[in-house]
Formats: sequence, structure tokens, C-alpha cells
Amino acid sequence: MNPFRLSGGQIAVLIVTVFLLAWEAAVRLLTIPVYLLPAPSRILRTLIEHPALYAQASLLTLAEAFAGLLIGLLAGVMIAALLTLLPGLEEGVMTLAILLKSTPLVAIAPLLTIWLGFGILPKILITALLTFFPVLVNVLSGLQKTDSHHLELFHSWHASRREVFRHLRAPNALPYLFAALKISAPLALIGAVVAEWTGASGGLGRVMWLAYTNLNLPFLFAAIFILAAAGMALYRLTVWLERQVIFWQSHPEP
Repeated sequence: MNPFRLSGGQIAVLIVTVFLLAWEAAVRLLTIPVYLLPAPSRILRTLIEHPALYAQASLLTLAEAFAGLLIGLLAGVMIAALLTLLPGLEEGVMTLAILLKSTPLVAIAPLLTIWLGFGILPKILITALLTFFPVLVNVLSGLQKTDSHHLELFHSWHASRREVFRHLRAPNALPYLFAALKISAPLALIGAVVAEWTGASGGLGRVMWLAYTNLNLPFLFAAIFILAAAGMALYRLTVWLERQVIFWQSHPEP
């Protein structure tokens, strides 16, 4: 084994570290004003000086993101399963799903805020809408793209439609489900923040909006750093869960 061989995670840490060091050096050498681009060290100091503010805001945003992701995941999987068992509904349901997907999120978010108030419910619904479509499309593709030889084998055993779905189509769709989660998990954070920008009493989106209106870029970038770290953590968690669930497939070393 080569002792100098780096894993994927180590390479990612190295790249991020080099990027932050280059950013720090550029800000210092070019003497860029803090109201245009703060240095990473200034952003880190902001996080250290206001731990309670960012901890409370992060917990609220993460709770909204997780709840919305869960709803979008369940809705996408259930509708994909329904369309697989009742293929005659696919064209109509997918047309409606595409219409929802094509509607700009910035147009839906204010309406939900007006209808449902400034609580967490509209944020959760907006996040669910954002994460629903990738799950639906990927899981439906996985359920439908079943090997014809395997289908013929199940039919030769006189398996029912339910048995085919449970023992063949569902396991076949698992890789597609996790591919959708790798996209939808970071999107859930974006959905929660965008929803908070349209009107909220707390959360990272609220912190970012106040920092933006006051041109307080260290506060703004501190929230961005937290969101970026949370997005990377969610992605790595999804990859780990995929390895535990789909244990029969080979995976590249992280």
C-alpha cells in the first residue's frame, strides 16, 4: 500500500484548505475592503464571537430543511411507486409535477408566507417542493428500468405484481434513490434559506438578509460557511448511508 496515497475525503480537505489560504492571501495582498470581501480569518472570528446567534439560527434552518426533505422524499417515493403500479397515470401526474418544478421558487415562497404566516410551515413546504421532483424522477426511473431477464424469471415463477415490485423493482431503485438524495439534501438547505429570505423571525436566511441589508459581509459569509459545511456533511452522510443500505454493490474508496 502506498503511504502517500490520499483518500477522497483527504483530497477534499486539502483542496478546501488551499482555497481558503489563497482567499486569505488575496484579501491581504490586494487590501480588499471588508465590505467587499472579508478574509476567512475575519469570518471565523465572527463565528467565534457570536456562537449563540449562529447556533440558534442553524438549528432552526436545519430543522426546516430536514422536515422538508423528509416530506419531499416520502411524497416522491410514494408517487413514483403509484405510477409504477398504475402506469396509465404517469403522463398526467408528471405533467403536473413538471409544472410545479417550472414555477420559480421565489414566486411561490411569498405566497405561502402570506397564506400560512411567518412560522416554519411555509419554509418546510417550500423545501419539500424543491426536493420532491428529483426524488420522483430518479426513483421512477429506477423502478421502471428493471432487467427484462429478471422480469421474465419472476413471471416464470408466477409472481404477483406486488411481489415483483417488492423483491425486484424496489431493490433496483435504491441506487437511484440515493442519487436523488445526494442532490436533494443540499437543495433542502437552499430551499429553507430562500424561504426565510421571504419572511422569517429566525434562521440563517434571516441572519443573511439582515447582514445583506446592513452590508455586514462578515456576518453574511459566516452564515454561508455554515450552510456550505452543512451541505458537505449531508452529502457525506448520504454516501455513508448508501454504503450501509446497498451493501451488495461495490463503492469506490471515499
